[in-house]
Amino acid sequence: MKLFFPRETATGETRAAMVPALIAKLTALDADVQVESGIGGSINQPDEAYAKAGAAIITDRAAALTDADLVLRLNPPPDAEITLMKRGCIHVSYLDPFFHTGRVSALADAGVEAICMEMIPRTTIAQKMDALSSQANLAGYAAVLQAVTRLDKIVPMMMTPAGTLSPAKVFVIGAGVAGLQAIATAKRLGARVEAFDTRPVVEEQVQSLGARFLKVDLGETGQTSSGYARELTPEQLELQRQAMAKACAQADIVITTAQLFGRKAPRIITSAMIEGMTAGSVIVDMAAESGGNVEGSEPGRDVVINGVTVIGAANLAGQVPVAASQMYASNLVNLVEHFWDAESKAFTLDREDEIIQGALLTFGGKVVNPAIKERMN
Repeated sequence: MKLFFPRETATGETRAAMVPALIAKLTALDADVQVESGIGGSINQPDEAYAKAGAAIITDRAAALTDADLVLRLNPPPDAEITLMKRGCIHVSYLDPFFHTGRVSALADAGVEAICMEMIPRTTIAQKMDALSSQANLAGYAAVLQAVTRLDKIVPMMMTPAGTLSPAKVFVIGAGVAGLQAIATAKRLGARVEAFDTRPVVEEQVQSLGARFLKVDLGETGQTSSGYARELTPEQLELQRQAMAKACAQADIVITTAQLFGRKAPRIITSAMIEGMTAGSVIVDMAAESGGNVEGSEPGRDVVINGVTVIGAANLAGQVPVAASQMYASNLVNLVEHFWDAESKAFTLDREDEIIQGALLTFGGKVVNPAIKERMN
C-alpha cells in the first residue's frame, strides 16, 4: 500500500505531517512510504533524513497524489488536488467539515474516503490519535509565551535590594487541554494564576496545577459526551461576563480558549471589559480563527484596544513546529497502526469501529457522517 505525505503549502504553515524518526514504524508494517521533497524544510529536516529512515522522496506531487492509496497530511487538500486522487483513495487530514461542507461534497464526488482528524472521538483508546488535543496542548504553551513577550513587566515575583516585584496575574478562561497547559506554563513561569470554566468537573484539575478556580453559579452547564463544554444560554453568558469582568480587571494577562466544535466561538470578552483592564496588560484570543472570544480581536494580528494588547492567535502550535510536527506525525502513525491489517498489508476502514464511525466523512461516493449530513441538509 502506498502512503504519501505531501509537503504543507498553506500560507504561514510551519508544521510537517511526518518526521524522519517515525518513518521506521510505517516501513515496519511493509508500507510503501513516500514523502514529498521539502516536507521537512520548516522543521530543519532535509530530504536525506527521510530517505535514510526508509521513505522514498517524491518530486512530482501530482503524480504521487494520483497514485497513492493513503494520503496523510495536516491541512485540508486544495480543491484542485481533490480531483487528482484516485477513487477509493483514503485521505486523512484536518478538514474543518462543519464550515466547509462544499469540500466534503467534493471529496465524496471524487470517490475519496475522507477521515477527519478533528473528529477523532475523545475516548481512551483514541487518545493516541487525538490531534486536536496534541496540538491544543502545544497551543496553550505557546499562548503564554506570546503574552509574556508583549507584557511590559516580568512574570515571577522578584525580591531585590531595590524592592520586591509582585508576580504577574494570569487569568485563563477555559480549562480544556489548551487551558490546562496554559495554566501549567504560567505557573512554571511564576505567575499567580486564576482560571474559569463552565464545567465544574474541571475545578480539581485546575487546583491540582496550583491555580485558583473562579466559581460562578451559572445553573446547569456541564459538558458533552465528547468532553466539550456545552453552549451557554444568553443569560448564562451575561452572568459569566459579569463575574469575569472583575477577574480581567485584576489580571496582567488574560488567555481565552473557549471554542465550540462545529460552531462559531462564543464572545466572552467585550469592549467594556477591556476598558476595565489596566493599560499594558495583554489578552490572547486562542479562538480568533473560529470567530473570536474577544471583541475586536483579529486573526493573526495584534490589536491595541484602550492600551490593552489583544493577540488574535493563529496557528499557535506552529510557533513550536518541531514539537507540533512530532506530535501530529505520531497521531497519524498511531491511526495507521491501529487500523493496519498485517495479512493484507493495508489500512482497513472498519465501518463498525467507533473511531471510524466518528471520523469518517465520506465513503463509496457518499457523505456518511451523520453530523455532517445533518449540517449539509
